[in-house]
Amino acid sequence: MAKNSALLAGFGVAFIFGFSFLFTKQGLCVLVPFHLLGFRFGLAVAIFVVLRLTGLVKIDLKGKNLSMLLLLSVIEPVVYFICETNGIKMTSSSETGMMIAMVPVVTTLLGIAFLDEKPSPAQMGFILLSVAGVVFIVAMKGNMEIGKNLIGTFVVLGAVVCAGTYNVLSRKLSLQFSPVEITYVMMWVGAIVFNGISVVQHISQGNLQQYFAPLGNLKAVVSIVYLGFLSSVVAYFLLNFMLSKLEAARSSVFTNLATVFSIIAGVTLGHEPFYWFNVVGGIMILLGVWGTNYYSKKEAMKSLNVS
Repeated sequence: MAKNSALLAGFGVAFIFGFSFLFTKQGLCVLVPFHLLGFRFGLAVAIFVVLRLTGLVKIDLKGKNLSMLLLLSVIEPVVYFICETNGIKMTSSSETGMMIAMVPVVTTLLGIAFLDEKPSPAQMGFILLSVAGVVFIVAMKGNMEIGKNLIGTFVVLGAVVCAGTYNVLSRKLSLQFSPVEITYVMMWVGAIVFNGISVVQHISQGNLQQYFAPLGNLKAVVSIVYLGFLSSVVAYFLLNFMLSKLEAARSSVFTNLATVFSIIAGVTLGHEPFYWFNVVGGIMILLGVWGTNYYSKKEAMKSLNVS
């Protein structure tokens, strides 16, 4: 039952993150990246504070080792989003998309090294199939300048390593902290760091008095609400819950499923064109997600029969 709930959480994460690209794009029409991130995580913290004060969520961090949880929170969202944002600026969105698709592979390798979670050859094959699906979609879109800016490529690689490390570390920390507690601390760290960066930027530009001016723009507010509530509070809670129940490799493959939902969001809400290679790549990703989880269940059944 817990495994099925975790799989549903995985689909929820993919759906929310998939649609988040559209809302991020919308928000960046009004706000610069760190300002948007500051508002996003600031709203997430406000929601958590209300939920905690009303007793709807229970958070008890007393007597627990917070050092590793703070490290996790610095890795993601802080370093991850800094690397991803600057990586997109220094390279191309196509190259960034292809490299982010490598997160499940990095997670699998880190899971083998630090969690002793070894996927079967069949699972590894399906993980690579999901990666290939994303790469195929991005490659067919063209306009790629792979490796043109070597520094930018390494910056994006930093985001990939951060995401893989986060998946493994969150799973390890789930033995001590609940998914709500992990998400709560992550949101606080993100809010403090990104608002801090944004405030410094506004001071240097001499327009700190205009800090909350974008909240008068409906497009910005809709973007902040989606990213702050759904993409931060809900999605990260679901992600941390999934990582507490499933192996890191199985969980990370849902990251690539977000590509399918981002295409759906772009076509249905963003009125973007739809191509045949979106279907082919989408099928590859879906088969990769299905196969990774199907063969995990088969391995579990084998273990039960042997014991």
